[in-house]
Amino acid sequence: MSADSPIRLGVQVQPQHAQYQAIRDTVLRLEDLGVDIVFNWDHFFPLTGDRDGLHFEAWTMLGAWAEQTERIEFGSLVNCNSYRNADLQADMARTLDHISAKGTGTGRFIFGTGSGWFQRDYDEYGYEFGTVGSRLDDLAEALPRVRARWAKLNPAPTREIPIMIGGKGEQKTLKLVAQHADIWHSFVSPADLPHKLDVLRRWGDEVGRDVSGIVVSNELERSRFDVEHAQALHDAGVRLFTLGISGPGYDLTVVRDFLRWRDERNGRAAA
Repeated sequence: MSADSPIRLGVQVQPQHAQYQAIRDTVLRLEDLGVDIVFNWDHFFPLTGDRDGLHFEAWTMLGAWAEQTERIEFGSLVNCNSYRNADLQADMARTLDHISAKGTGTGRFIFGTGSGWFQRDYDEYGYEFGTVGSRLDDLAEALPRVRARWAKLNPAPTREIPIMIGGKGEQKTLKLVAQHADIWHSFVSPADLPHKLDVLRRWGDEVGRDVSGIVVSNELERSRFDVEHAQALHDAGVRLFTLGISGPGYDLTVVRDFLRWRDERNGRAAA
């Protein structure tokens, strides 16, 4: 939440309505353009458009991204904790960290995670849907296990893998953010962010952690270049901006616009 932190741009390449060739090519184009992070999402069916349209699984895709890219960070926005055992998630994350540590020796994987919400995924793949509260309790139980497994794995991760937690609930989610997150991602409006950040600070005081170093992440308007909205988010404390793009075409026009805005803002801040 530091005011002088540089702006970063992440693009969520939604793995829907496109053949994998288009997804692979889009990731390469985004790295060439200078995007900071590329994300997918952890679902089994499209979330927009034809709900039975083309779709691919997240974690296996991330293995390919780890190998094909050289600089860009990557991850899911966000992983669904319900779909995989916590220790397995940790091992998968550590493996992606090592796959992506080409040249520098330091991995580029970001462990984005959340409690899950899309009931069709649960129903069709045989997971217990539970309630919002029970899924958040499961996430609270999983996160210490993830960290404990990272400490046991041989070889260990190449770096302290950043944890991104998605969500905005004040009673459970923001407490988990205060306890575990390096990045907090939400869709909170600029007007509501000060209150949420105040709640996060109070949770930090309660759990005994200085939360000022947590990076605040938020979603940009994906269909148009809305500078006023982006600036309002920035003024409220956001430093990681994410933008979702969908197949089949993965139009990068708005991505290019926001990259120019990022570079201009970072250039002025550094001057």
